Amino acid sequence: MSISVELSFDSGSFTEGDNATAVLEYLIKGTDDDVEAKNALGDEAPQTYDDLQRKNWSVDRIGNNWWRGTVRYVHEEYILPETGESSFAFDTGGGTQHITQSIQTIAKYGLPGQTAPDFKGAVGVTHDNVEGVDITVPVYNFSETHYLPVATVTQAYKDKLRGLTGKVNDAAFKGHDAGECLLLGVAGSQRGANDWEISFRFASSENKTDLTVGEITGINKKGWEYMWVRYANAEDTTAKALIKKPVAVYIEKVYESGDFSELGIGV
Repeated sequence: MSISVELSFDSGSFTEGDNATAVLEYLIKGTDDDVEAKNALGDEAPQTYDDLQRKNWSVDRIGNNWWRGTVRYVHEEYILPETGESSFAFDTGGGTQHITQSIQTIAKYGLPGQTAPDFKGAVGVTHDNVEGVDITVPVYNFSETHYLPVATVTQAYKDKLRGLTGKVNDAAFKGHDAGECLLLGVAGSQRGANDWEISFRFASSENKTDLTVGEITGINKKGWEYMWVRYANAEDTTAKALIKKPVAVYIEKVYESGDFSELGIGV
């Protein structure tokens, strides 16, 4: 027997205004199975009605092989995400970093008749120090919100989130190479008895290869490793001046690595 779904002749209740809603009622016949009736209603009822979005639908038995179906419509912003759904956001606000070495010295000017010393890219050189400067560096901040079932968000899972916070990815993650992605933090709240809303915040800094500092070349640095430069006194014979010259570059590991697949939100 085929299943038919028809809009009831006395269907509907409606409210207007900021919280506008609509309720449509249907008559369903041709099955004694509530799941079949509900699925048939879901296939027939439109996804939108009068600029409202379909929120949910249900069926109630009114006779042998007969059901009354109810479909509710609301503004899209009032539809709560379902368990298993996700949302995403990002920004490229950048971070601040103190540097002592420029990418390139564009120009240098000395007193009339004198040559300005060549500091090999060192920034803010004084008699006994290299002061440097604070700059904005590219940092890609992104967040993901996932609606996870209660069975997933155990105490052991929460402990795992705590342990991964402040660590960088040890393998490719969300399109970022190992060492580029830092887990800034995780926040969660339970929605009723069925699921948790869990928000993950990340920052990504690009890995760099073949960098040059002064006369030192072939430097490789992962995104969240820290690079610093050691300077020593040297003589600029052209300018006949004592300068601070980069003599060593150090790459420091300052964040532990972690397995981000254990977050349970994909890789």
